[in-house]
Amino acid sequence: MRACKMQWQISVMAVGAVMASCIYQTSLSQARADDTPEQLFNNACRTCHTIKEGDNRMGPNLFNIIGRRAGSLSGYGYSSAMKDADFAWDEAKLARFIASPDEVVPGNNMKPYSGLGSGDTKRIVAFLLSISAR
Repeated sequence: MRACKMQWQISVMAVGAVMASCIYQTSLSQARADDTPEQLFNNACRTCHTIKEGDNRMGPNLFNIIGRRAGSLSGYGYSSAMKDADFAWDEAKLARFIASPDEVVPGNNMKPYSGLGSGDTKRIVAFLLSISAR
């Protein structure tokens, strides 16, 4: 009986986490219509990534990401899948990765992130290009 109650509590917490994630994603998609590309990046990516050179967080910094070999930034512990990815980031590859990381690099460590819509990905890539040109 006690094990069943614990299992039920864990299930309720899991459902709550999924619902919170869905509500958050819905609010993000509703708020994005008027967001600048920088605001979109901040809302979708900044929890794990920065644009400041040398400032790695949960994810690697994205300063000058275009042209960088996947999984190669020194000072960051990439997944073996990302280290073994045999490509350099270009605009198209980065947009596809932001849209669906698991399709571009299966086994990456971007969980629970699962991707954004194509309009959002283009705006984020444009923002990352603009900060790299500064």
